[in-house]
Formats: sequence, C-alpha cells, structure tokens
Amino acid sequence: MYFLYNLLVSLVGIFLVPAGFFSRKLSLFYKGRRAVFAFLEKQLLSDNRRIWVHAASLGEYEQGLPVIKALKSAYPNHQILVTFFSPSGYEVKKGTQEVDMVTYLPLDTQSNCSRFLDLVQPEIAIFIKYEIWPNYLRELEKRAIPAILISAIFKKKQIYFKPYGGFMLKALKKFQHYFVQDQKSATLLEHAGIRNYTISGDTRFDRVIEILKQKEPLPLVADFVQGQACVVAGSTWPEDEKILVPYINKTKKPIKFILVPHDIKKEHIQGLTKSIQKPVTTYSKLQASGETDFSVLIVDTIGLL
Repeated sequence: MYFLYNLLVSLVGIFLVPAGFFSRKLSLFYKGRRAVFAFLEKQLLSDNRRIWVHAASLGEYEQGLPVIKALKSAYPNHQILVTFFSPSGYEVKKGTQEVDMVTYLPLDTQSNCSRFLDLVQPEIAIFIKYEIWPNYLRELEKRAIPAILISAIFKKKQIYFKPYGGFMLKALKKFQHYFVQDQKSATLLEHAGIRNYTISGDTRFDRVIEILKQKEPLPLVADFVQGQACVVAGSTWPEDEKILVPYINKTKKPIKFILVPHDIKKEHIQGLTKSIQKPVTTYSKLQASGETDFSVLIVDTIGLL
C-alpha cells in the first residue's frame, strides 16, 4: 500500500503540469509548489527556532488562527511558518502579517518531505483538522519532531475506520496528541486504539468571536442590506444551494440574501446567478457600480467571509 500511495502522489505531480493549462487553480497549485524550496532557502535563517503549522485552505487557517496567535504570544522568539495545500488559502494569506512565512506544502513524496524538513527544521508540527499526510508524518517521527493534530473531527465513514484503511490509520497514529472537536471523534479514536486525545471543541468559534470583537466595517454590504433582515449563507456547496435557491425564489418576505459560495469559479457564479429569479448581483459588480438595489448578493471574491 505504501508503494501504491507513493506512486499515486508521483503521478499527481506529473499530471499537474498539463492540467494547469485547463485550470487556473491547478496552474497555481503547480507553479506555487515549484517555487517552494527556493523561497525557503532564501527566507530561512539556520539559527531561528521554528514552529510549522499546516492548513488545507483558508477555512482551516482561520480555524487554527486562535492557536497560532496563542503560540506567537507564548513563543515570541520562534518563527511561525504556515503551509497551505490549496491555492484558495495561499493566495489570500501569502502576504499576511499574522505569521512569519507562508508557502505551499510540497507534494507528499519522500524526497519532498525530507528536503522540506531539512530546510525548515521545526521544533513542532501542527496540522489542522483533516490534514493527514503519511510521508510527512513518517519523516517527522523519524526525526523525533512532535506532530499535533488540532480541531480534528472524525466520522465513522472516514477511511481510517474502514477494514481497508490500515495504511491511513497507521499514518494517523503518528501524532503525539489529538485535539478533537467532540465526543464522537474521541470515541472513534478510542475504538482505533488511540487514547492520547483532548476534547477541546471547535476553534472556529474562538475565531468567530474574535472577528465579532474587531467589528471591521463592510460599507458595501451595509449599503446592500439597507437595514433589512438579511440571511447570510457562508461557504455554500452546490448541495446547499439546491436547497437555498428554491427558498429564495419562493419567499415573499422582505429579506435580503447574501450567498458566499465555496466555489467562485466564473462558471459556477454564472450558473448560480441564472438560477435566482430575484434581482441579484455579485460583490465584484457591487464594487464596480455601487448599485445596491438588489435582493440577493453573491460574493464572488475570497477572504470576505
């Protein structure tokens, strides 16, 4: 299984080259990773102590941000490096001042993992929610670098708990500690023979409370809402939109709607716009025209939510 996994990851790396011509996201995914090691060699200083935090995308980063800020406060002399799997996280946060460095996570090949850790030399690695990468975890264990999983949530249908999921369960077991969101996740870990966990809740709530305290004004959104009742649907998937759109089209109540799709590709935004039978605009059009006399606003940019 380990051989097959490494073969699959290598094939993905090869596939990304031609796939980038047909998908902007895949192009960013490939080109961003191509520059990782040169960036690290230029930016890293050998005498710095370092904490490595990995997030899949922007949502997971926001989920882990309360922990990141606590680490910065507790360890002010450590550099914090954040890696992303997805362009939707990296492209928004690559210039952030919240951490010391931001880059992509190189694909999970044996050579990439070894080279990455040779350069970064973290004192601890913190993975957020679902990020389980067998080669990275194996290499961290080999170097006696502790790995922690935070804001984790587990479900019975996940591969770790299936009869054929032994390879991924073995990778999962390489963490030194697990901070899980709920009792169900803890119970699944117990059944898998993992007992070094803490039920700590969902750090997203800490982040939401923090954002509420900041009260950052959004004048365009305020102009759109115009003091009316407003329903905000954040990070929606097509399955969510199949439920939301019929309600939006049918309701007679004087309600404004703000939809923030997870997928903001042009084709998806256009399809979603056409499916709505009420006056609808997008955030980018709102920025360009300032016209706010609409019932529905579709947010077609990243980072506003």
